[in-house]
Amino acid sequence: MADRRLQVFNAVVKHGSFTRAAERLFMTQPAVTFQIKQLEEHFNTRLLERGHGYATLTPAGEIVHNYAERILALNEEMEARVAELTDELTGTLNIGTSTTIAAYWLPKILEGFKRLYPLVIPRVSVGNSSLVAGRVANRDLDLGMIEIVTDDPSLERRGAAQDELMVICSPRHKLARAEVLSATDLLPYPFITREPGNAIRELADQYFAAAGIGMEEVSIAAELGSLAAVKQLAAEGFGFGIASHAAIQRDIGEGRLAAVPLSPKLYTPLEVIFPKDRFRSRLITTFAEFAAEQLAAGAQR
Repeated sequence: MADRRLQVFNAVVKHGSFTRAAERLFMTQPAVTFQIKQLEEHFNTRLLERGHGYATLTPAGEIVHNYAERILALNEEMEARVAELTDELTGTLNIGTSTTIAAYWLPKILEGFKRLYPLVIPRVSVGNSSLVAGRVANRDLDLGMIEIVTDDPSLERRGAAQDELMVICSPRHKLARAEVLSATDLLPYPFITREPGNAIRELADQYFAAAGIGMEEVSIAAELGSLAAVKQLAAEGFGFGIASHAAIQRDIGEGRLAAVPLSPKLYTPLEVIFPKDRFRSRLITTFAEFAAEQLAAGAQR
C-alpha cells in the first residue's frame, strides 16, 4: 500500500545509485528514473543530485527521505499487524543464505514451509556467510541462514545446530585410508579450499592456526567459489578439501568421495540471523523458527 515512488526513492538513497537500486528492486533503470522524476514533480523540486554512477540527497531530499523511512516502516508494521489477524501467513520474505545451506538445506526448508504457508513468496539471495550477514545488518534482507557466529551487535542470532566438518578426497587418495586426520597429517598434501569470506575457509584457516601451522605453510591447490567445484577436484585426486558432513552424503554413498573425521573434531555452526531492533513480523518469526528446527533436524541425521 505504501507509495511506490517512496519505496524506489528510499532504495536509491540506500544504495547510492539508480543502477544498484534497480538491481535490488528487480526493476529496469529507466523505471527507477521515472519513479524518481514523478516524485520530484510532485514536490516541484529536485530531491537527488545525479553524478557519474552515484546519487546524493539535496536539502529537500533529506526531508523527504526522513519521512519516507518513517512512512515505509509504519506501512510494514500496519501490513503485518492486519495480516496477523488472520491465520494464514502471506507476503514476500527476503532470505539470504550461504552457498552450502542453499544447496543442501534450503530446498527442503522451502518445500516444508510452502506446504504450510502456500501464499508466502520466498525471495532468496545466495552468497558467502559474511556477505549475507552484512546484507541482513544493512536491512537489505529480512533474515539470513549462515555458517558463522557473527558478533555484530545489530543482529539477533538463533543458533540452530552444528554440523561436523570432514576431510574429503578421492577414495583412491592416501588420506582416505586414515581413521582420523590432524592438521599436521594434512600438511604434506595439496589443499582445495574455498574463496576468502567463506565460512568453511575461515574455520579451516583457524584449524591450521590452532595447530601452530600458518597458511603460508599449506600447499594450496585451488581457491574455489563453490563446494561443487571443491568436491569435483577432490574426487579427481587433485588434493583434499574440507566440507560439511551433511553436504557430502550423496557423494560418499555413490563412492565418488571418501570422508575422514578431523582430530580434534571441527564443527561449523548453522545460524539464523535477523536485525535486532527492527519491527519483526509474524512471517519473519515463523520462518526463522521453522528454519532453525529444520537445520537442527538435518544436522542430526
